[in-house]
Amino acid sequence: MEKMINLTINNIPVEIEESKTVLEAAKKVGIDIPTLCYLKGINEIGACRVCVVEVNGANALGAACVLTVAEGMNIQTNTKKVRDSRRATMELILSTRNRECLTCFRNTNCELQTLADELNIKDVPFEGEPMEFTYDDEGTSIVRDQSKCVLCGRCVSACKQVQSTGILDFTNRGINTRIATAFDLSLKDTPCINCGNCVSVCPVAALTEKPDMERVWKALEDPEMHVIVQTAPAVRAGLGEEFGLPVGTRVTGKMVTALKHLGFDKVADTVFGADLTIMEEGYELLERIKKGEKGPLLTSCCPAWVSFCEFHHPEFIGNLSSAKSPQQMFGAMAKSYYAEKHGISKDKIFVTSVMPCTAKKYEAARSELSVDGHADVDCVITTKELAKMIKEARIDFKSLDNTATFDEDVLGIKSGAGVIFGTTGGVMEAALRTVADILEGKDLEKIEYTQIRGLEAVKEATITLGEKTIKVAAVHGSAEASKLLEKIKKGEADYDFIEIMACSGGCVAGAGQPQVSAKEKMALDLRMDRAKALYDEDESKVIRKSHQNPNIQALYKDYLGDPLSDKAHKLLHTHYTKREKFPVE
Repeated sequence: MEKMINLTINNIPVEIEESKTVLEAAKKVGIDIPTLCYLKGINEIGACRVCVVEVNGANALGAACVLTVAEGMNIQTNTKKVRDSRRATMELILSTRNRECLTCFRNTNCELQTLADELNIKDVPFEGEPMEFTYDDEGTSIVRDQSKCVLCGRCVSACKQVQSTGILDFTNRGINTRIATAFDLSLKDTPCINCGNCVSVCPVAALTEKPDMERVWKALEDPEMHVIVQTAPAVRAGLGEEFGLPVGTRVTGKMVTALKHLGFDKVADTVFGADLTIMEEGYELLERIKKGEKGPLLTSCCPAWVSFCEFHHPEFIGNLSSAKSPQQMFGAMAKSYYAEKHGISKDKIFVTSVMPCTAKKYEAARSELSVDGHADVDCVITTKELAKMIKEARIDFKSLDNTATFDEDVLGIKSGAGVIFGTTGGVMEAALRTVADILEGKDLEKIEYTQIRGLEAVKEATITLGEKTIKVAAVHGSAEASKLLEKIKKGEADYDFIEIMACSGGCVAGAGQPQVSAKEKMALDLRMDRAKALYDEDESKVIRKSHQNPNIQALYKDYLGDPLSDKAHKLLHTHYTKREKFPVE
């Protein structure tokens, strides 16, 4: 057991483990110390100096986020010296930064803006030298506005530690310090995987998703277009937060109602695409098992992970499932099966996706994800963008009916298995429910694989099904995935099937989801709360296995034939290729 020490903060006695920081000790007794650069477990560097405190006997103020507690410490967090220091630091940060808050994507949800208000900053007495800043919106997913960057370093740490891609880093010194890409390239010209982890952790609007709301509005206002919207499972578990509802509140009905008020012709659930993905990916796994192929089948639902594989582990591209993601499968079916069934030209169908993810914007733009020159998905907006559209339309979201349902005539009925795609381990569990039934030759009652649930970096399970034993793993975070793949290459690990998600926690924590401050992240684990909303919905479903979905069964019977058929391959499968990190022209 770790040694406990005693100290006082604002004259309040605190007993805490000797390895803890002053910030953690203060939190334990309900004392709030402001932070800006701090991000627990990812960015603990004491760089911004907003969290300074006064320690009795010390020569200078200390940064609470990195100052380790010591026996007998006497700390004050709110003296005039501390307040003046914090205020001066904030004024200096603001002096050289873009302060056009009213037109900013993060207005009213910006940690810098909140701190300025809390520290009672009414004026900025310093006038910084005009600087040249980079504005990069050339890519499909992420916008980088250096004029708003506060040099907190969160994006640098997240990119290196969570994803091990290292696209962003500090450059220059002193007043000229910047966060930049290698050679100051646009993000689109780097091995960026578009995961948006940098967006998720940015306290301001220096990094945001690339907005596509205007494209959706334009389509909705075109009388010749049949506009279909699909929403990913994670969206219903996060959207309510944008309207003041508690984290983890499931708002499926309200979301459907709002989308209909916005004017979409049909409102559909990406979960149907998830069920379809399980059929194709599950049968791929069964084929590999039947043929005794070596090496694991790797899921391909997460476009950021697929990009990471193409850039950093091309030797595993042959192990990637060729099945498209649920988003793309839904789009492909909307422009083929649905279009033919309803007598609508595919040229007149506009598929909009609402996703918890920035990488989905990049995925939809990939040329490999189209059929006969028609993109599966026309436009992707994030959960946050949908919230902005609802607010712009002056819809009172909280008062909306929460019993509305998706349009079932648009690839409608779905299973509980497809719902849990939104959390780490969910794709694996959904696939196992179908694969297990097929290998056992019966409808199994045990369908919950709790071994692969939770937030451990790597979750493993060995499952015996009939005469077969399957070893599986679910991993989240590309850095952790990379470690696992290296073990496989060295012969230190062996699996039949691996689910990989780039975002820690899976899609529920994607960069398109509502943003919370570092303070809120310390107080709760939104990944678990949002995931619980999906597991609860799964448990409420009558149909909890993808292959038992009657609409999926009808689709194969009437249109696709069997899983992995020629028609299924044309519409529902794709290919991936090795990509150079910095190609030489």
